[in-house]
Amino acid sequence: MIAKFSENVKKNIRDILLAAILTVALTVFCYVIEYSLIVPFFLLFLGIHLKCSGTGTIKKFLNLGLLLTLILFTAHVLSHYTEWPAFYIPVAGIAMLTMLLFNDLNLSFLMGLASSVMVSIFLHGDFSMMITFFLGSLAGAYSVRDARARDQLISAGLFVSAIHLICLVLFNPHLSMFMDKDFSRNYLYPLAANGFISSFLVVATLKVFEQLFHVLTNFSLLEIADSNRPILKRMALEAPGTWQHSLTVSQLSEAAADAIGANALLTRAGAYYHDIGKIAKSEYFTENQMYMDNKHDYIEPSMSRLVILNHVKEGIELARKNKLHPIIIDFIPQHHGTSLIYYFYQKALEIGEEGKTVSEENFRYPGPKPQTKEAAIILLADSVEGASRALDDPNPTKIEETVKKIVNNKFIDGQLDECGLTLKEIEKISETFIRILSAMFHARIKYPEKKNGISIRKPTEKSSAQFSPDSKDRKSNPSS
Repeated sequence: MIAKFSENVKKNIRDILLAAILTVALTVFCYVIEYSLIVPFFLLFLGIHLKCSGTGTIKKFLNLGLLLTLILFTAHVLSHYTEWPAFYIPVAGIAMLTMLLFNDLNLSFLMGLASSVMVSIFLHGDFSMMITFFLGSLAGAYSVRDARARDQLISAGLFVSAIHLICLVLFNPHLSMFMDKDFSRNYLYPLAANGFISSFLVVATLKVFEQLFHVLTNFSLLEIADSNRPILKRMALEAPGTWQHSLTVSQLSEAAADAIGANALLTRAGAYYHDIGKIAKSEYFTENQMYMDNKHDYIEPSMSRLVILNHVKEGIELARKNKLHPIIIDFIPQHHGTSLIYYFYQKALEIGEEGKTVSEENFRYPGPKPQTKEAAIILLADSVEGASRALDDPNPTKIEETVKKIVNNKFIDGQLDECGLTLKEIEKISETFIRILSAMFHARIKYPEKKNGISIRKPTEKSSAQFSPDSKDRKSNPSS
């Protein structure tokens, strides 16, 4: 505890020193090139706000500082080395990039305000310039929120230009001014083009900033979740049962993430890769043992434990070999947390030799426990999916009982202690799992058999039955 406190104090001191050095350096720079010294003072308070609000780290402050520096550099070059009007400066692009990179509307609002104020100060602009840039930035940030398609960025540019033109009309209500060529050249045309310029720059630089800031946007997550990626195709071929399991877990996880407002796309991508370590020894996992005996029947529980535990290590190594993003790799160890491998632990207790104790800790995954809501959702979905498939008669009542029992056990075991989920969110996740699993294992009527060209329904106790995909009813009726 003392060591952790000391480490936090050192980190805070380091952050303060770095922020102070950056502020002094920017102050000297502004003084040398004769810009207003309010700019570094403004940035200092921006950093203080991020720190006090708990939404910012020194890394995020540096990332945001780089974006602001780039837009200020653009303003400096445009105003000093070209004859282009100032309203061509793509200020809205900063708020749009912030929204796409950090998926934080409050942060985008702050960056839109900061970039608009500082560019206006740099250009000795007035209030109308600042408010026009600011409202355009807000329009851009709102438009690209949760964007998953490139055309949404183009639409955002159109919206930004429209807001700019509305501001121009409101600040200059005398329509006769729009007939003046100089007014059109300096205000109308630049503001009409500004949104499209911002969109183009966002599209062109987004991938660069993703790599530079080590973040994942929705566009990258869609690429990662493409089932045609080599590692996923390999899993579908070499461990088909695990691949189907991953697909079901992704469906459960994405719906649950949507229900509580977590990042659904990140959750889906993480679910696709959470079990890639099973590719190495796929035949040792139940979902892949369709036409073979259970290999664990012929080895000791201690060896089974090593095989099961090893799939996490294998998964991490395979993910790194395939150059997956660290955020995706984190799902591999965290989707088990420090859970107990209950089946083999009980088996070890049953066949244990007299006088020898079986340590529960040896039959637990190494962890860490889920650190995010998305990882915790996958942990719960993974357990719930496996348990629901083991039910002999997966009717809605049994599914509900199973889901609530598993979620409750994970909560009691402390697996959800570090992920930030609230009790209300856990309840919503459970309800989502129950709804989707009940739909997956829905009831179906039996088709009548044909005899001499006449359909005859065999007498049964029930006209319909609920069954799992592996039930005898499904096998005898492959067309159902």
